[in-house]
Amino acid sequence: MNSRKPKPPQLVEKKAIRVQVNDREYTGNVDVRKTLVDFIREDLALTGTHVGCEHGVCGACTIILNGRAVRSCLMFAVQADGLEIKTVEGLGTPEHLHPIQEAFRDHHGLQCGFCTPGFLMTALAFLSETPDPSKDQIREVLAGNLCRCTGYQGIVDAVEDAATRLKTGTR
Repeated sequence: MNSRKPKPPQLVEKKAIRVQVNDREYTGNVDVRKTLVDFIREDLALTGTHVGCEHGVCGACTIILNGRAVRSCLMFAVQADGLEIKTVEGLGTPEHLHPIQEAFRDHHGLQCGFCTPGFLMTALAFLSETPDPSKDQIREVLAGNLCRCTGYQGIVDAVEDAATRLKTGTR
């Protein structure tokens, strides 16, 4: 009599996807239950997008998906098939920061940096739709991103300054 137990059936279903991430194409097979944030961090090794609450509340996982800011912890990777993704790694380089990154640096809009990628991506999407925002509009759009280190004033000032930099092309 054979005492070996039969192997359980494989429970991981995979699906082929194709996505454009920071202007580079990626194709591969992904677990249909894998969240988009985990796909970005684990499969693409783009660890700038952070995992915070995993419930869409904190904003740390915010990315740009087809031009809109979305919480990548609330989506499955397979839902992004055929879409364009921009992560914080696609903003600028250490040598050539994006104007939003420069404004955050200049206005001390960060401390520990954990929430910063989400704020940057939220600001990027917001400023592309609202190039001349009021402070109240900035505060309203940033209300969905949580920071436990700063008093938010530097972040609001940074987004306001970034709007000016983007309009005028100054750095």
